[in-house]
Amino acid sequence: MGINSLPLTVLLLAGISQAAASNVVTDPSAPVKEPMAEVVYRQVLLEGAMPDLTAACADAALFGMDLRLQELRDRLMVIAPAPQPFDVVIANARALMVCKAPDSTQTVLSRFGPAPGQQRRDWLLLSWQAANAALDHARASLALRRLANGNLTVLDFEPLTVGYGEDGLPLTRSALDLLAEHELSLGRSGEAAIVLLAGRTRGALGARRLALAAELLQDLGNDQHSTLLESALDQAAVDQAWGLAEDLLRLQLKLDLEAGGDGSRPRRRLERLATRLDDRYTLWQLIREDPDQQEAATSLEQELRSPRQPGGHAELGVSPDASSVSVPSESK
Repeated sequence: MGINSLPLTVLLLAGISQAAASNVVTDPSAPVKEPMAEVVYRQVLLEGAMPDLTAACADAALFGMDLRLQELRDRLMVIAPAPQPFDVVIANARALMVCKAPDSTQTVLSRFGPAPGQQRRDWLLLSWQAANAALDHARASLALRRLANGNLTVLDFEPLTVGYGEDGLPLTRSALDLLAEHELSLGRSGEAAIVLLAGRTRGALGARRLALAAELLQDLGNDQHSTLLESALDQAAVDQAWGLAEDLLRLQLKLDLEAGGDGSRPRRRLERLATRLDDRYTLWQLIREDPDQQEAATSLEQELRSPRQPGGHAELGVSPDASSVSVPSESK
């Protein structure tokens, strides 16, 4: 019986590697599997349906077979000419993503106008995935903004897969942060700041977003950075992220100096917080250039150099009781 008489599913079970190209955990002690046999590949290329071609793409990507990938991409571009129902268009586009062809993915997606609701959501998410893979920041930004539908805050609760870990599980990031990064890549600092300000996540992540937004607004000559940093400090305190609170006060000091101020207020607040945290390294950094505090600076430096002295580097990593610490207020 010739090979052409065998069902493709039987051939695939016999000849296709079962490992996925991007997200399946493999046993290092297991023998290396062979790529799909040439005779099987050729029949899949000529007669395979969308699932068969997708599997062949995964196999070719896994083994770095660029010629096969190109042949499969060409086949996928003509296997389902428009017009097609939504499910066929999406399957075709996803197959092209497996074949590492994000630009072709966008071409296939453009053949269909999704209806409002789940269709539009699936279409936009796949459009973002393709644009992100192609480093097309403008199209990626547009897809996420359309997904937000005028309410950027909803992106804060939209986790997007950006890769896979060694355990095969997806690695996700907030769509809000990804949109801000796309805007920054496009040189649109003001838009990035507005996106970050739309976030509602509190704690350390929220504080970092506000700090970045403040820095971006300062670069644009916007005087809102002080208010933003105060909000960031409040969030860091709620999360008891004292190291982050120190970082935010350092940023406040930097921005104040760059704006022509003397930095005295944020410097005092940082010094008080460092004292409460027994952070002698930060204290030494603050006073080492003050001619009136050279004796204290020398004493602190000697303590830092000795791991056995109180405050020496043997004690780094010992945190004070969080309940006894607070961020010094602006008025103190």
